[in-house]
Amino acid sequence: KGERITIAGRVIDGGGEPLRDCLVEVWQADAAGLYPSPSETRGAADPNFTGWGRAAADPQSGVFRFETIKPGRCPFPDGRLQAPHVSLWIVARGINLGLNTRLYFGDEAEANAADPILSRIEPQSRVGTLIARRSGNTFSLDIHLQGPDETVFFDI
Repeated sequence: KGERITIAGRVIDGGGEPLRDCLVEVWQADAAGLYPSPSETRGAADPNFTGWGRAAADPQSGVFRFETIKPGRCPFPDGRLQAPHVSLWIVARGINLGLNTRLYFGDEAEANAADPILSRIEPQSRVGTLIARRSGNTFSLDIHLQGPDETVFFDI
């Protein structure tokens, strides 16, 4: 159930080159904002949706790609609604610990503006490193490991 989308991007190193040997995992809610998890207490998630995926970067282009459903909003622990998002975990040669970040959707400006996580990022100019651009049904986000466009990573 829900809007079928593609998420695509690259992981970019400090020299501006795409990593061709990285692995990206996603974890997300379904279209109703419910997680397919035994700890989900708000209702039953879509039984046809796993909410999890893993993709290796293309060895030539460095592009990772997921065919998925656009997630719905889910509550933050204090009850405020989070903007639709996908959690990303990145591993690659030279990265000793997996990196955690999120992908938010550029067509959800109102929800993004009210998101309790995005509102805590300082400086706010870095929020844009988490916002995927839409073209048709594809949302694109490059993840920069270093440099002036460095993506916001989360310590979880």
